[in-house]
Amino acid sequence: MEKARFPRLAYNFISAVGAAMALVSGLFIVIMLIINFTMAQTPAYFGIFLYMVLPAFLILGLLLIPLGMYRQWRRVKRGEELKQGTWPVVDLNDKRHRNATIVFVLGTIGFCAVTAVGGYEAFHYSESVEFCGKLCHTIMEPQYTAYQQSPHARVACVECHVGTGAGWYARSKLSGAYQVYAALAEVYPTPIPTPIQDLRPARETCEECHWPEKTYGIGLRRFKHYRYDEENSTWNIEMQIITDTGEPVEGQRAGIHWHINPDIKIEYIPRDEKRQDIPWVRVTDKVTGAVTVYQNSDEPLDPEMIDSMEVRTMDCIDCHNRPSHIYHSPDFAMDRALQSNTVDTDIPEIKSVAVGLMAKDYETQPAAMQAIASGIKDEYTERGYLEIPGNQAKIEKAIAGVQTAFNQNMFPHMKAYWYNYPNNIGHFTDVGCMRCHSGLHESEAGETITHSCNACHLIQAQGPDGAIERDSTGEGLEFHHPEDIDRAWEEMGCYDCHTGEQP
Repeated sequence: MEKARFPRLAYNFISAVGAAMALVSGLFIVIMLIINFTMAQTPAYFGIFLYMVLPAFLILGLLLIPLGMYRQWRRVKRGEELKQGTWPVVDLNDKRHRNATIVFVLGTIGFCAVTAVGGYEAFHYSESVEFCGKLCHTIMEPQYTAYQQSPHARVACVECHVGTGAGWYARSKLSGAYQVYAALAEVYPTPIPTPIQDLRPARETCEECHWPEKTYGIGLRRFKHYRYDEENSTWNIEMQIITDTGEPVEGQRAGIHWHINPDIKIEYIPRDEKRQDIPWVRVTDKVTGAVTVYQNSDEPLDPEMIDSMEVRTMDCIDCHNRPSHIYHSPDFAMDRALQSNTVDTDIPEIKSVAVGLMAKDYETQPAAMQAIASGIKDEYTERGYLEIPGNQAKIEKAIAGVQTAFNQNMFPHMKAYWYNYPNNIGHFTDVGCMRCHSGLHESEAGETITHSCNACHLIQAQGPDGAIERDSTGEGLEFHHPEDIDRAWEEMGCYDCHTGEQP
């Protein structure tokens, strides 16, 4: 019985290398697929090799096989008198040709099936949170860490950064190609700049879940601040946040989300890339057709400048600019740590000590951890606090709590700090709302964009624990500052003193 063989053209070095590459790649793919389906969790780079690197080697190996055969055929026929363009003859009556054809057809079918599954899995993996957050661990660590602590921690990155549709998917991958180069060549900026210029419009992402036409009523927010005194005493504020878009029955058009009311169009011109300085605002009432332009009376724009600058239409991201990647200041991070009891409030001046250490400049994360640990321990050793039984454990707990707060919000290697990423919700440590609501933006008719606190929120209660003052009129309380600063709070913004560190 004749031994089964392949065509003699297949017996060459290039085809042999291709066959070996394809077999080894295929074997590794099968093994890694089994691991992928049986393990609960695999490393970030596992998917890259399984769905991208190994399939590329498999395809290359399969291409080398016919390439080698073609080059071998050219060599064999080089000295024979054949017509120009003559191709090799496939004779299915020849057992060698028949074996090769069967292997080729079955192999092609199997390869197409595996490629279809692998291609889908590669697409799916490239859209995963793991791919976005862990692949470039050093670069994306700040974004990924902050994302895990955010209100959108269960929303995949691509839901906002890519969205649906082939067009935006292609744009994101083209943008990602340069990002891969920047990561490999280490030419990426630190910190990563925001806002993202080519981010998909919010109406195509945010509004998939948040419905502007149905934003009614008010919300209640409670803030517990800890002061920089011996007792880490508290100051509480409860506010009604007026979030109306506009009531369809009453026709009310007052509230924070009036800015994205479908009947209103707000446009503005930012003077800086971070959109923190807004000197020009245009409001168009789509119902009446009225158009009102407001300019900052202190620093107005010349008509020539207005014509040359980009006019941006306001959307969700202009206020909610840190929906997932929120870097809290040391002050806010310590308020959370004290409120959640990860740091004991009865340690004297612990907020002041911790915020002072967190706000320093460090070269690396490990250097910050060491400085925080030694700084807290040295401070309370000098005070004699550690000599009291039980206090050693409190200090160790405090060190761990402060280190965790730092690691979740501050990233020295990428220069990712709260002051590099201003948060436009509110106006406590950042200008935020006051970019337009400073009381300086006037129209030609003398109208001013409101500067009234009660336009957006009403204080329901305020004061220290045990002595909280509560509103009984329904009109809200007048704000009282924890420290006696007279009426200075009316003439300046909170952010002028509250920079995120100890004021």
